[in-house]
Amino acid sequence: MRKKVVFLSLLIGTFTNIVLAQSYYHPYSYQFYQKLNPVLYGKNTRQHTSIKPLLIDSVIQPSFDSLMYMGGRERTSWGGRKLWQEHLIDVKNEEYTFYADFLPDFQVGRSFKEGVTTWLNTRGFQFGGSIGTKFSFYTNFFESQARFPDYINAYIDENKVIPGQQGKLYDQRTGLNQDWSYATANLSYTASKYLNVSLAYDKNFIGDGYRSLLLSDVSSNYTALKLTGTLGNVRYMSMWAYMLDPFASRYIFSEIPDDGTERSNYGDLHKWGAFQYLDWNVSNSLSLGFFQSILWAPKNAAGKRGFDFNYLNPLIFLRPIESANTSSPDKVHLGLNVKYKILNNMTSYGQFLLGEFTAKEFFAGNGYMHNKFAYQLGIKGYELFRIPKLNYLVEFNTARPYTYQHFTPITAYTNYNQPLAHILGANFREGLAIINYSQKRFDFQLQGNWAMYGKDPDEDTNYGGNVFKDYMNYVNFYGNYIGQGVNTHLTYLDLKTAYLINPKYNLRLEMGIGSRREWNKNMDNTTVFVNFGLRASFRNLYYDF
Repeated sequence: MRKKVVFLSLLIGTFTNIVLAQSYYHPYSYQFYQKLNPVLYGKNTRQHTSIKPLLIDSVIQPSFDSLMYMGGRERTSWGGRKLWQEHLIDVKNEEYTFYADFLPDFQVGRSFKEGVTTWLNTRGFQFGGSIGTKFSFYTNFFESQARFPDYINAYIDENKVIPGQQGKLYDQRTGLNQDWSYATANLSYTASKYLNVSLAYDKNFIGDGYRSLLLSDVSSNYTALKLTGTLGNVRYMSMWAYMLDPFASRYIFSEIPDDGTERSNYGDLHKWGAFQYLDWNVSNSLSLGFFQSILWAPKNAAGKRGFDFNYLNPLIFLRPIESANTSSPDKVHLGLNVKYKILNNMTSYGQFLLGEFTAKEFFAGNGYMHNKFAYQLGIKGYELFRIPKLNYLVEFNTARPYTYQHFTPITAYTNYNQPLAHILGANFREGLAIINYSQKRFDFQLQGNWAMYGKDPDEDTNYGGNVFKDYMNYVNFYGNYIGQGVNTHLTYLDLKTAYLINPKYNLRLEMGIGSRREWNKNMDNTTVFVNFGLRASFRNLYYDF
């Protein structure tokens, strides 16, 4: 253990002595990041694009600044500048910078199937800045109340979490109104142009698509220490995370009566994770990324464990360490992320995630339960039909039954009652397409999703889609297929238009209209919804399920 700490200290110290350069954090938002497609995915560029949130460095900075200082009539009054061009508080000098903003998210709408008025009342703030050229910081906090459409309320009731936002879900609810809070924090130290160290309560995303089957931002925030090193065409990320998973108590403590007692009192429901990712830009066109994750519970068979220092080494893939312990209860995934630029404005991408694999059974084509994998194929690009700022994405995702499950629910690939990868869990196929267009301060987005997946007919049956269930409680050892169980279909269509008021914190007037239909042999739920609001902040919030 002492040797590992000394080695890590020497490594950071060595990098710190190299030429300094500033890189800073910007929250991940698909809608905003796709505006950077020309600099990220142009055929003459060689950017590391698959680790998000991005570090805004000197290469991305000019394009980033052009979005932050969007053209328009220059305002001279204090009120005009604060509303249209600047942060509410904005301090800049040679030694430090500081900014702060109020982040409203006020929406009102209608969900026509239920015949109810939906609404969202969110008051938030953010502040951030930098000290010198090495250190930057960022935090936000939101306090919210809402009335959602019924399908979102059903998700909340089942999973005891607001999708992607859980910080604290209050029990004092009136009818179907929800009340919760949510926060993010990030400390970033850029020791050199070769190394960034961050400590954050945040989300992470690995991939080049809209979804990620390796590590996505679907779940709530978690605490993580992350080292990101870049040397030429290679970028390496090693991250250690502390996660909460109270939903595991539903299965671990199934003998406890569901009488409102806090089940967290009966066990330790946190877990640890180590994630490693190596991104190699082979050429201007081809990039390969190699991924590994490992999750472990805070207790072993003896009732004690804590943080496993065997997984502290940041420079090697961890599978050999984990495999050396033949009785290891830990959950490991291996993955591959590939990006290839077909044309100057068109990029193909894909992912492959492996949980377990037996070649003999795979080629036999017999639906062996322990062949667990997921994959993604997609195409994205910009200037479609040579129209500037017209961006697009077409994507296909699929995951076999039981792929993200484990024999103990606490070590399943989950965080705070939500999947760490795809929002549908496993046992699904999905296709989606997104088109974005920007014209001055106007943004337009059209999104369409189709999915087919298998649901469990009851709580005790496990067809492999619910990632929280114990995969030892399977239905069939052979003969498994995607969509098994209660075969269900989903279509989702959403059109949004927004007028950008202040690009610094994405303050905008936004209007949306959408439709959703989910059906199987037992039900057919269809709804059309509209909403309008004043919104701010860069956040990915997924309701397309």
